[in-house]
Amino acid sequence: MIFHSSKEWTMTVAHILGFPRIGAKRELKTALESFWRGDLPEAELLNVGRDLRGRHWEWQRDTGLDFVTVGDFAWYDPVLQTLAHLGCVPGRFGFDPRSLTLPQYFTLARGNAAQPAMEMTKWFDTNYHYLVPEWGAESRFDGGVKWLFDEIAQAAALGHPVKVALLGPLTLLYLGKIKSDLSHKLDLLAQLIAAYQRLLARLKVLGVSWVQIDEPILGLELDERWLAAFRPTYETLATLSPRILLATYFESVAEHAAMLKSLPVSGIHLDLVRGPGQLATFLDGYPESKVLSLGIVDGRNIWRTDLDTALAALKPAHDRLGERLWISAGCSLQHVPVDLAHEKTLDAEIRNWLAFAAQKLDEIAALKRGLEQGIEAIAPALEASRRAVASRKSSKRVRSDAVKHRMDALSERDTRRPSSFAARIQKQRARLKLPLLPTTTIGSFPQTLEIRKARAAFKKGRIAQPAYLEAMRAEIRDAVARQEALGLDVLVHGEAERNDMVEYFGEQLQGFAFTENGWVQSYGSRCVKPPILYGDVERPAPMTVEWTRYAQSLTRKPMKGMLTGPITMLQWSFVRDDQPRSTTALQIALALRDEVLDLERAGTAIIQIDEPALREGLPLKKRNWAPYLDWAVRAFKLVSCGVADETQIHTHMCYAEFNDILAAIAALDADVITIETSRSDMELLEGFGEFRYPNEIGPGVYDIHSPRVPDSGDMLKLLEKAERVIPLERLWVNPDCGLKTRGWAETEAALARMVEAASRMRARAGTRQSSPV
Repeated sequence: MIFHSSKEWTMTVAHILGFPRIGAKRELKTALESFWRGDLPEAELLNVGRDLRGRHWEWQRDTGLDFVTVGDFAWYDPVLQTLAHLGCVPGRFGFDPRSLTLPQYFTLARGNAAQPAMEMTKWFDTNYHYLVPEWGAESRFDGGVKWLFDEIAQAAALGHPVKVALLGPLTLLYLGKIKSDLSHKLDLLAQLIAAYQRLLARLKVLGVSWVQIDEPILGLELDERWLAAFRPTYETLATLSPRILLATYFESVAEHAAMLKSLPVSGIHLDLVRGPGQLATFLDGYPESKVLSLGIVDGRNIWRTDLDTALAALKPAHDRLGERLWISAGCSLQHVPVDLAHEKTLDAEIRNWLAFAAQKLDEIAALKRGLEQGIEAIAPALEASRRAVASRKSSKRVRSDAVKHRMDALSERDTRRPSSFAARIQKQRARLKLPLLPTTTIGSFPQTLEIRKARAAFKKGRIAQPAYLEAMRAEIRDAVARQEALGLDVLVHGEAERNDMVEYFGEQLQGFAFTENGWVQSYGSRCVKPPILYGDVERPAPMTVEWTRYAQSLTRKPMKGMLTGPITMLQWSFVRDDQPRSTTALQIALALRDEVLDLERAGTAIIQIDEPALREGLPLKKRNWAPYLDWAVRAFKLVSCGVADETQIHTHMCYAEFNDILAAIAALDADVITIETSRSDMELLEGFGEFRYPNEIGPGVYDIHSPRVPDSGDMLKLLEKAERVIPLERLWVNPDCGLKTRGWAETEAALARMVEAASRMRARAGTRQSSPV
C-alpha cells in the first residue's frame, strides 16, 4: 500500500477540481515541443512533468488546502489521458493499450503518415479543445497505462493527502463519436463501468480516500436514457471505490437535484459561479451522509473574488452543513493563467482587480478560514478584496461616453446588407474573376523563429520601428511570393506581424489590457494569452489597413483582409463581468466595423471576419440558445453589413459542431464560409447540405494541426464527398485552419497537393461539362 489517509473531516474542507498543468512559464509546452523535435530525451520530459506536479501540489498544501488534486495532469489532453488509463484508445492505430508508450500516446493526438490524428473539438463552452473518443462495436476497455498510479505514488512520497480527479464514465461516453457498428453509445456502458471498477478498486488499494469523478454533461439537456444511466452506473462504481465526490460544473444542475441527492456517492460538487441559483434546491433535504462542495470562486475568469459576497453566499450552507461543507472553485483552474506574481508590467490598477490560479488558491483558503474562524481571521484579505471591488466600480477607465452614444444610435439598418446574396455574388464574381473551386488559405502562415525573434527584439526595444516594419514586410513579400508560386487563387499576407489573432487586435483597442505570462492551454502544447477586457471598447486608429494595402501591392490576385470577429474576441478574452456580454460584443463589433470600412476604402475586395468561437458561446442548455444567437448574429452583422455588394465577406469556423446552429450561421449572411471538416471526414459538411446552406462554402481538405502531409488523392476524395452535398460552383478549396503552427516545408508540400487536387477536380468537372448528354 502506497498511501492511506483515514482522516475524518471535522471542519470545512478546501480543495480544487484541478490546476493548470502547463506551468507558469509554459514549461510543459517547451518540453513537449522539444521532445517532439527529438531534442529532449523522454526521461527529461518525464522529469519536467514530475517537477510541475510537485510544484503545484506544494502550492496547494502551503496555501492551506486540505487535499492535493492528483489526476488533473495530462501530457496532451485529459480525455485522451482517461482513454489511456482505461485502455480504450482508437484501435485503428494498432497500439497495444496495456503497453502504450508516450510516443504512441502523442501519435494518437497528432497523427502519423498512416493515420490521421483523433478528431478535436471544444470542451463544452470553453476555448479548450479535447480529443474525441472513437466508439464502435470493436471498442475494448481491457486496461491501460499505469501513469495515474505513479502520480499517486509521487504525491504520497511527498506526504500529501490525495484526492484523485477522473473524468466520469457517462461524460466520457457521451463526448465520443460512434465510428462503426454501434447503435448507441450506451451499448458500451457495461464494459466501460467494468474498466472504471478496476481502476477505482486499484485506487482504493493504494489508500486513496476520495476520488472526484467529473460528470459535466449533467449541465446539458440529457434525454431520459442518459439520465437513467446515472443510478445503475454509480451504484456499481460505489461498491469498490474510494468515497466519490461527483463533480458538476459549467451550468446549474438544479433540475437533477433529486436524482443526484439519491445517488450512492459521498458528495456532490456544484458550480455556483455558473449556476448560483441552484444552492437552495440542494440544501433542501440534503442527505446527512453526503458532503456538499460549492464552487464559489470563478475558475474561468481572472477577476478577484468579492470575498464579502462569497461569504454571504456560503453562510446558509455552512450553517446547515457545518463540517460537511467543502469550498472550491466552480470548475478546474486550468482555464486561467497560473500566477499573477509573474506580471511585472501590467498596469497596477488593473492588476489589483485580478486573481490567477495561485491567487484563487488563496481565496479558497481565506473563505474557509473566514467561515471557520470568523471574518476577523481574514481581515487583511477582506480589506484587499473590498478595495479592489471599489476601485473597479469607480475607475474612469472602465466607461466611455463616446461608446455609449454610438451604442444608443444603432438601428436595424446597421445590420443588413443592401442586397441579397444572389444579387451580391454576381457582382463579386464579375469583380474577382476567380476560377471554379477557388483555392485559398485561412489567413496565417508559419510563425518562424526569425519572425518571433524580430517581434521580441522590437518589444524589448532592441530594434527600432523602421527595422521591425521592414522585417515584417520582408516576411509578407516572402509569403506572397510562395503563394504565387504555388498557384493559389486568393492570397493572404500571412499575418507575420500578429502574435495572436485576438491579442493583436486587442492591443490596438481601448478597453483591453495584456499580460506577459497569462497563458492558458488551448490544446496539446498550444497555449494562448487571452486579453483582459476590462472597459468600453474603442478603435483609436486603423489596425490592419496598411499591412493589407502593402500585401495587395505585391500581386494582382485578390488579397484578403483578415480580421477576428467580435464573438471570438469576446470568447477568447477574459471578459468584464460588470455588464452583459451582449453589450460588450456590440462594442467590439462597432470598433471592427470601422476597420472593415477602412479596408474597403483601401480597395480590399475580400474581407474575412473569423468567428471560430461562435458555437462555444452557446449556453449549455439548448432552451437558452436563442437569446445568445440573436445578439451574436447581430454583432457579426454589425461588423460586416456596412460594405457594398461588390465587397465579398468571408468568415471562418473550426473545431466545433456547427450542424445544430446552421440557421444562425446562415443568418450571418457571409458570402463565403470556410470550415474545419477533414478530421471528421467531411461529416460536418453533410449538415450544410441537408440544410441547403445558400451561400458559398470552403470545407477544409486537410488537418493543419497534424504534421502529416496528406496525399492530393486524399484531398480529392474529400472534395468528391463535398460535391455530393454542395454544388461545385459554390465550393472553395482550403485547409482546415490557419498555418501559423506549422513549418514552411510541410506547409508548401500540403498546399501544393491541395492546389493539385483542386486542379484535378476542375478537370473532371470540365470533362463532365463537355461530355455529350
